[in-house]
Amino acid sequence: MNRIRPSTRRGYRTALCAIAAVALTMTVTQSNGQAQSADDQSAQSNGKALYLDPSAQVDRRVNDLLRRMTLEEKVGQMTQIRVGKLRGDCQWTAGALRDDCMQAVLTDKNVGSILSGGGDFPVPDNTPKAFAEMTNTIQHYALDHSRLHVPIIYGADGVHGHNNVVTATMFPQQIGLGATWDPALLEKLGASTSRAMRATGVFWDFAPVSDVSRDTRWGRYFETYSEDPQLAGSLAAATVRGLQTAPGKDGTASLTATAKHFAGYSQPINGHDRVPAQIPVRELQDTFLPPFQAQFDAGVRTVMINSGAVNGVPVHASKFMLTTELRDRMGFKGVAISDWQDVRALTDTYHLAADYPGAIALAVNAGVDMAMEPSEAGQFTDGLLQDVHKGLVSTKRVDEAVRRILKLKFDLGLFEKPFVDANAANGVVNGADRDLARQSAAESTVLLRNDKNVLPLARSVHKLVVIGDTADAPARQVGGWTVGWQGPPDNQVPSVVTPLQGIREAVPGATVTSAPDAATAVAQAADADAVIVALGEKPGAEGLNDKEDPSLTADQQSLVDAVRATGKPVIVVLLTGRPLVLGSVANANTLLEAWLPGTEGGHAIADVLFGAVNPSGRLPVSWPKTVGDEPMSYDQLPGTNGGPSSNYDPAFPFGHGLSYTTFTTSTPTVTGEVDTDGKVTVRTTVTNTGASAGTNVVPVYVHTPVSRVLVPDKRLVGYARADLKPGEQREVTVTFDVGTLALTSGDVDAVGKREVPRGAYQVVVGDAAVGFTVR
Repeated sequence: MNRIRPSTRRGYRTALCAIAAVALTMTVTQSNGQAQSADDQSAQSNGKALYLDPSAQVDRRVNDLLRRMTLEEKVGQMTQIRVGKLRGDCQWTAGALRDDCMQAVLTDKNVGSILSGGGDFPVPDNTPKAFAEMTNTIQHYALDHSRLHVPIIYGADGVHGHNNVVTATMFPQQIGLGATWDPALLEKLGASTSRAMRATGVFWDFAPVSDVSRDTRWGRYFETYSEDPQLAGSLAAATVRGLQTAPGKDGTASLTATAKHFAGYSQPINGHDRVPAQIPVRELQDTFLPPFQAQFDAGVRTVMINSGAVNGVPVHASKFMLTTELRDRMGFKGVAISDWQDVRALTDTYHLAADYPGAIALAVNAGVDMAMEPSEAGQFTDGLLQDVHKGLVSTKRVDEAVRRILKLKFDLGLFEKPFVDANAANGVVNGADRDLARQSAAESTVLLRNDKNVLPLARSVHKLVVIGDTADAPARQVGGWTVGWQGPPDNQVPSVVTPLQGIREAVPGATVTSAPDAATAVAQAADADAVIVALGEKPGAEGLNDKEDPSLTADQQSLVDAVRATGKPVIVVLLTGRPLVLGSVANANTLLEAWLPGTEGGHAIADVLFGAVNPSGRLPVSWPKTVGDEPMSYDQLPGTNGGPSSNYDPAFPFGHGLSYTTFTTSTPTVTGEVDTDGKVTVRTTVTNTGASAGTNVVPVYVHTPVSRVLVPDKRLVGYARADLKPGEQREVTVTFDVGTLALTSGDVDAVGKREVPRGAYQVVVGDAAVGFTVR
């Protein structure tokens, strides 16, 4: 029998009353098979079980519920299954939710979490209301057909807005947001995404990505914020604060963000996704882990594990990574979840175990609390039960994992607010925060080159020619993880403003033509004021989006060469998920990087082109000259070779970005001496020396003159944004923890602890430096 039961307030009250009634009347069997204790009976003296009492402390509620659970119920909480197992043919085919499918997963195996993978949207209507009805129905079934009425937690990847729903507003992808250097903006975007996801019953967002950008060949490069650990960490932490913001009066539970992918995922040895990485422990601890620490300090409640292997050990089986580093050294207290089917990969791909139960034991003992086992609930739960009965996994370890999962659900408020108002979902999600999407896309845009000051264009232009494969291509503008995993399906492409549309709206009195090929574009350019060429990539994600030659194609380069030969001003607008090697396009006089700007990308690009917005974007990554430069980052360690490009030699360096005005910064001032656990405050005066209002990003670096281990020439420790009118000057202040300067001590074996070396340092702002001492 198929059943879709949308949420209503009456249904919500009925479910809660049923939970309370059952709690009063049932004889609860504990996991050790004993009857309910006197303490449990005493806890019910106020009319309900302690774990159902919202006024009780969370830890007491967790302990009360945990001791009531059977081992089978506990193991079910450690399992997450994709929604496809609950509908259609109970496998992969989309369709209506079915009671028999839900019974097999939610009742028979006590599964505690469901997810939508990329493309797991409601059918036939992918609307916020339909999404909310789907999650409500699953939640109703879980509560109505379980002994203890523990709510499920529903998860999805909301990496640039609620990108699972075709009618939602799509924000720029993370690589573009990294170019804003604007944590306050990212916190607003996180809060917007949280509202949209919670309105549809999704309370677990598998975002943000904390991996540092290292290799443009990697298909998930566009999901990263920056190659710099400080910038990536600060932006990820801001996103976490926004996503986990208190929901206010909207009547829903809270949402948890996810720090992912812990850790070292972004530097596979040959650039292909999930190929093993070789990362020295010193580099792992000093470069790849700090962005995660920033999120842990911001209170992120969950972490997702790196799908790959590091130094010969799959991270899902690494106790060093998941217990020593994650828990003991970094202090993470929340839920650690595997990525897609990665526990099974320990036997099927990596051959670390002879069978699936053996792989489960490796992962759980290493520190995995919940397995994203998308399709086979029974195989995971039965395998873990077998491990416990054989003594391969202790009941103590199971209780530890389940305690974390239950605490998450209590902290989010799911026991009190398990449902959402489906009738309100469309109003919350559809068209929400388009102004924020436009602002973030404009702030993301980086002006790479502007020879002869071609930009900004005058709104009095007579004719413009707009060409290129991404001038009017919505799917290319939004990228992967948009409705579908590898990008939007043909029948589920979001409504966006393309560059062609945005330019036409910006200059309604001008002739704006679009040419299908180079020959037509050259002919149309004869009487045009300028030619705008919008180039990009096909949408994609890991695997299919891995690119052994991350360069502009020969056809793209030929198109730009052809219109440049006309002698007309040519503006190349790049809509890409990574810095592509430019080839002959590097010779274009005007280059603008707009990344994957999302719903309002066309408006934002037009705002920059015509000067409504003065570009403030700064590169969060280095732009390579050749593919052979990969992996590349500004903080690469120095060598003694003096050959061409043997050291840092980008086409455009980290932090590069032009403006329509000019700025100066004064020599900074700093605290003279500080302790290793202290803070340094840097002050500098920024002046707008040009004729236009603009925003300057002020990076603050530290140079270490002498170090016993190799250290980058300079390391970013903080940054500020200054909005200035022409001629205006303002003092900006950046304060950073001295702990940011910590290095892993010791010899090649890196067995020493991370510590801040005492001695002399220099703060570098612009071309000026000033010293300070760490005592």
